Amino acid sequence: MPDHLIETHDAGVCTLIMNRPEARNAMSASMMEKLNEAIPRVAADSSVRVVVLTGAGGAFCAGGDVKGFASRSSDGDKSVAASSLEERVHNLRRGMELSRWLHEMPKPTLAVIPGAAAGAGLSMALACDLRFALDTAKITTAFSKIGASGDYGGSYFLPYLVGAAKARELYFTADIITGEEAFHLGLVNKVASAETFEEQTRAYAAYLAGLPTVALGYMKKNLNLAQSGTLADVFDREAMHMMRCFMTEDHKAASQAFVNKQPPVFKGR
Repeated sequence: MPDHLIETHDAGVCTLIMNRPEARNAMSASMMEKLNEAIPRVAADSSVRVVVLTGAGGAFCAGGDVKGFASRSSDGDKSVAASSLEERVHNLRRGMELSRWLHEMPKPTLAVIPGAAAGAGLSMALACDLRFALDTAKITTAFSKIGASGDYGGSYFLPYLVGAAKARELYFTADIITGEEAFHLGLVNKVASAETFEEQTRAYAAYLAGLPTVALGYMKKNLNLAQSGTLADVFDREAMHMMRCFMTEDHKAASQAFVNKQPPVFKGR
């Protein structure tokens, strides 16, 4: 059986490729198990300075395996029937930690969306710090089309990106929008055409890997707190993190480079 997750490392860029192209990279148990193992590990790896999540075969991730849902339902899957609601909730909730890791790990996360991103697949992309989409990629919340309410944090992330009213519209209707439309809504940060997509996304990931990783990690903590904390909470966190950044090699070297009128070279420490 082919590996449902491919992991590569190159000059500080860790790329995690969801690999079920025949199913538009719909989530399998193997894929999710491997993602939930890989992401905490690379989050703690000091040699990794940016994590890229993408999919193989011209798709990002079509979300849950709907064909599998339908098959288990029609066959009266005994393992599902035997599970209590609490057990099923626990298992789903445990898998959803993946989105929290993407959102909170102390280094940039980038979703590269070469095609379809739907349902929980879109939710994982929204959990990343940044999104780079093919201009013709098809993007949808999808959940209402199968009578589901949504998971993997999409209902938390989407309103911050597009506003509450638009998030409700996208969830209720499950309209399909293109990468270009998503860019204009603020749902993705960058788009490119098919001719330049691979080159531009690779260059963007390399650019992110060259930034001051420690400082970016603290920026993430500040920005995440700002979504729910008070102004005083944010002030306290900013003050602590600013003083911590002043202690890094990156800050000291960049300050000297500024004085010398040279471009800074960040090493992520």
